[in-house]
Amino acid sequence: MAKAAARVDQSNIWWVFLLEGIAAVIFGGLLLTDPAATLLALAVFLGFYLLFVGVLELVRVFVDRSQPWIWSLVVGILGILAGIIVLNHPVLTAVALPTTVVIYLGVVSLVMGVAGIIGGFSGGGIGSFILGIISLLIGVLLLGSPVTTAFAVPFVFGILLLIEGVALIVFAFRVKG
Repeated sequence: MAKAAARVDQSNIWWVFLLEGIAAVIFGGLLLTDPAATLLALAVFLGFYLLFVGVLELVRVFVDRSQPWIWSLVVGILGILAGIIVLNHPVLTAVALPTTVVIYLGVVSLVMGVAGIIGGFSGGGIGSFILGIISLLIGVLLLGSPVTTAFAVPFVFGILLLIEGVALIVFAFRVKG
């Protein structure tokens, strides 16, 4: 009975899934066809978002007593500064964000690789050892040239967004009917 109620709720909001799917397909297409302009637009959006959130945090200093005011002040000032920096250097931000993702994934892969190798030697079996070696190699590849590797990030996310968008559109029509 609960499963039927959940399905009825989803069928009432099928259009939300449809809109999410359409947005994902559009954004994925933009990342694949013009990744530089899309990343630049994202950087500008991020700058305005940080600026907006920073201002709201400063307002929170005066109106919200549920938390110490100092945290809202610090977050507000940092948000405004970060927003100004991003808006003054959107191209640098557009390059730095994917590069940061690549560096993060490279470090995580190295840690997972070492953990997998150690796990393989301490009773985890050959599968753990092999996956550890693969993770270690991926980490080395990602960290070997993070800026160059970062150029692939928009294409990977574009493909993932296209797949997600199509899946959401199909799902929307399935729950509608």
